[in-house]
Amino acid sequence: MSRPLLLGGGLLVLAFAWAPAADALLGHGFPAHMARHMAVVAIAAPLLALGLVATRFDPSQRLAWLFPAIPASLLELFVVWGWHAPGAHDLARTNALAFAAEQASFLISGLWLWVACFGHAGDQRQQRSGAGVLAMLLTSIHMTLLGVLLSVATRPLYAAHHHGGDALQGQHVGGIIMLLVGGAVYLAGGVTLAARLLRAAPERAERGATP
Repeated sequence: MSRPLLLGGGLLVLAFAWAPAADALLGHGFPAHMARHMAVVAIAAPLLALGLVATRFDPSQRLAWLFPAIPASLLELFVVWGWHAPGAHDLARTNALAFAAEQASFLISGLWLWVACFGHAGDQRQQRSGAGVLAMLLTSIHMTLLGVLLSVATRPLYAAHHHGGDALQGQHVGGIIMLLVGGAVYLAGGVTLAARLLRAAPERAERGATP
C-alpha cells in the first residue's frame, strides 16, 4: 500500500473515532469506548506510522535516541492500563479535558511505538528490529491480558457505564474487542519484524563471511 494511502487511511480512522456522529453508530457503552480505543491505537497509529517511516518526515531517522522500542512499549503499557483504571476511565467519560488527554496519549504512545519499531535509517533499521519484535510482542501480550481481565470480570468496573443495558455484558464485549483487535494487530507487527530479520539473516551472514 502506498504511503499516501496509509496516511489517508489513518486520518480517516481518526476522524471517525473522534467524530461526534460516531456516537449515533457506536453508542456510549463500554464496547463503543473500546472500539474507539482500538481504532486509535491499533488501526490509526500503525497506518500513520507506516506512512511516515523511511520518508524525510520520519522523526526516528533524525532523532534515533528518542525512539527506543522497549521503552516505547512500556509507555504504551502505562498509558493503556492507566486509562483503564476505573477512576481514570470514568473521569475521561465525564470531563472533556481528561477525554482529550486520554485520546491524545493513546495516539502519541501508539505512534511512538510503531515508529520506534519500524522506523530508523539504513542499517539501524535492521539492528533495531530485534528490539522491535520484543516490543510488539510485549504490547500484544499486555493488551490481550487486559482484554481477558475485562472479559472475565464478575462485576462492572466502570461507574460511567452502569446506566442503560447490561453493564457487565458490555464490559465483557469490550474486553473481547481489545484482546482480538489489539492483541492481533500488535502480534502481526511483531511477526512482520521477525520475518524482516529472517530475510536479512543470509545477507548479514554473507557480509560477515566476506574477507
